[in-house]
Amino acid sequence: MTPYAKFKKGQLILRDELAIDRTLLANETTLLAYMRLSISLTIAGVSIVHFAMEEWFRTIGILCVPVGIGAGMVGWWRYKKMGKEIRGIRKKSK
Repeated sequence: MTPYAKFKKGQLILRDELAIDRTLLANETTLLAYMRLSISLTIAGVSIVHFAMEEWFRTIGILCVPVGIGAGMVGWWRYKKMGKEIRGIRKKSK
């Protein structure tokens, strides 16, 4: 049950609408944090592989690249999932 389920259709007030808008912005901020992590891990992995002198260090670099790509994919998936839920709440309120 969502927090907005107790309101009837069209009964949300301005404060509630603004709260939904803040949630949308927070969702976008979270996506950007995931993308920043993804890019950082991928670039770090490529750099480590390129400049590594020892095999164990190169292995860490090789592991950073798929982890970075995976973090980006997880962030995108969570962004889309949360966005769908937020749009559903907004549709219910109008």
